[in-house]
Amino acid sequence: MLLGHFDTVWPVGQLERMPFRADAATGRLHGPGVFDMKAGIAVALLAVRALREHDLPHPHVTMLWTADEEIGSGTSRDLVERTARDCDAVLVLEPSLPGGAAKTSRKGCGEFEIVAHGIAAHAGLNPGAGASAIHELARQIVDLQALQDAARGITVNAGTIVGGSRANVVAETARAVIDVRVPAMADAVAIEAVFASLRPHDRRVRLEVTGAIARPPLERSRAVTTLFSLAQEVAGGLGHALGEGTAGGGSDGNFTAAIGVPTLDGLGPRGDGAHALHEHVDLQDLPWRAAFLAGLLRRIGGGQ
Repeated sequence: MLLGHFDTVWPVGQLERMPFRADAATGRLHGPGVFDMKAGIAVALLAVRALREHDLPHPHVTMLWTADEEIGSGTSRDLVERTARDCDAVLVLEPSLPGGAAKTSRKGCGEFEIVAHGIAAHAGLNPGAGASAIHELARQIVDLQALQDAARGITVNAGTIVGGSRANVVAETARAVIDVRVPAMADAVAIEAVFASLRPHDRRVRLEVTGAIARPPLERSRAVTTLFSLAQEVAGGLGHALGEGTAGGGSDGNFTAAIGVPTLDGLGPRGDGAHALHEHVDLQDLPWRAAFLAGLLRRIGGGQ
């Protein structure tokens, strides 16, 4: 299975401000989504076309390019998982890591929302009659920082917080959205349990907590490393050393790996600027990437 997505983070009209163009001086191809991940789709199409046109034996290939990966794969996750279950391996054409390395692990990603319901009161005349939702939420956020473990790759970030009505009113409501990244499913289970057990410091405040680790981590399992070793051999035969690494963000490959299908991610071409104005891919990397992918498909199918 060759897996990826058509959608980008860019709004309608971005192509006018950030036109698709080739820069001969730098050897780069620019444009919105060209790195993440239109070039990966092009490489996949070229690899399969080459195998067919040269009548080279290869396994049955299913291509699945979704349209909602950048917003969480809410409508496509079931399709991705159902399709992957019929496959021996999943090759994800997401962008490679700096230097062209593959991604043999990815963090799991989750989003949690905490809404605090307090009691409004006049902040000057009768503050004791109130129970501040903002103060409660602030204490919860500070407590949750104890979950952060940078050395192990666990991050907890309160990305947005809103609340209150006026400075002279004890805040009746406040809400925060918290991004969580974890390297392993065991961490995901533990953190979800912590959020589910949150209780207010001020018993007059009521908490509503929703969310989960929606995208499970892609862990560096034996199945992943076996597939990576095969990819290294193919790359070596083409004169390239294929490295590996970890990505802090998730992809649809997280889903396929989590259900036990051997998955190798980050097989797209080198480049830079995902989700940024300088987004580009290196033109010279495209032909060998297609040759590499074609060779890897042959090896997975038992060819040489």
